[in-house]
Amino acid sequence: MGIWTDRLTELGITLPHVATPVGGYAPAVRSGVHVYTSGQLPFVGGTLPITGKVGDSVDVAQAADLARTAALNALAAVDALVGIDAVVRVVKVTGFVASLPSFTGQARVLDGASTFLHDVFGPAGIHVRSAVGLAVLPLDSPVEVELQVEIAP
Repeated sequence: MGIWTDRLTELGITLPHVATPVGGYAPAVRSGVHVYTSGQLPFVGGTLPITGKVGDSVDVAQAADLARTAALNALAAVDALVGIDAVVRVVKVTGFVASLPSFTGQARVLDGASTFLHDVFGPAGIHVRSAVGLAVLPLDSPVEVELQVEIAP
């Protein structure tokens, strides 16, 4: 086992199976010392636990938990490609939040993913981030998260 595998075990976290792509793309690709994930929805056991818009039928706390789950799914894609213990640091998180036009708390939603990554990776989990509000996401998901991580050469 490695440092991050041990840390996940310590936190009681099991990486889920990677969701099967629904189109002509890969869950993650490696380019040099970076792995980029496709946007990951917050699937749990193959289904979305909540659908709808943040600021309407989905509250900020629910959406932040979904962002955490989407980040977990993105880590699973990294693990399937190169192994989680190859991660040197999390570089960037991009999060998309399906929300009402009047909702402006996208950053609070994405804190669910950011806090989770910091909990797992400690200082190596501190990253840059974009939090983007949208009208709709695939399958009416409230959130979608993608990661860029640096891996050992």
